[in-house]
Amino acid sequence: MKPSSRSRVLMAYFSRPGENYWYGDRRTLETGNTEVLAGMISDRIDCDVYRIEAADPYSDAYDPTVARNTEEQDADARPAIAGALPDLTQYDTVLLGSPIWNVQPPMIMATFVEAVDLAGKDVHPFVTYAVSGLGSTARFYRDLDTGARLRDGLAVQGEEVADSAADLDQWLSAAGLA
Repeated sequence: MKPSSRSRVLMAYFSRPGENYWYGDRRTLETGNTEVLAGMISDRIDCDVYRIEAADPYSDAYDPTVARNTEEQDADARPAIAGALPDLTQYDTVLLGSPIWNVQPPMIMATFVEAVDLAGKDVHPFVTYAVSGLGSTARFYRDLDTGARLRDGLAVQGEEVADSAADLDQWLSAAGLA
């Protein structure tokens, strides 16, 4: 069942192309795994899409990205977002997409959720990962205390995104979004 016209959905996601972990090795992706999954979602449901982009872009290389992420997590940093943030007033539901880096969403996701008003909204996280599934995603968003209603998340292994349609459809259906 599609959301009613009164229930508007925003999908906000962060994704990084470039050198990525790939079954214990590395592979260069023209489109990041989370962006591929976000595209699959937007093909299935009626939603507005906002791509979260870092004001200081992350490296295309894997090791510098890992090092930067570790520094940001250790410092509880809030990396700046490029461009204007969306006004969430008209939305009831927000889908938050990101990779999992070191067992949690990247810190730029904290920047986003603290900068927008999620109070009273249903938030459904979706992530792509290499080894840790949803990791600490629920705790990460709950600890930011946004006033949102955190719903069940979807975790898709990055290497398997292209083949995740059945899991995606089940998640969207269970969430009442499709």
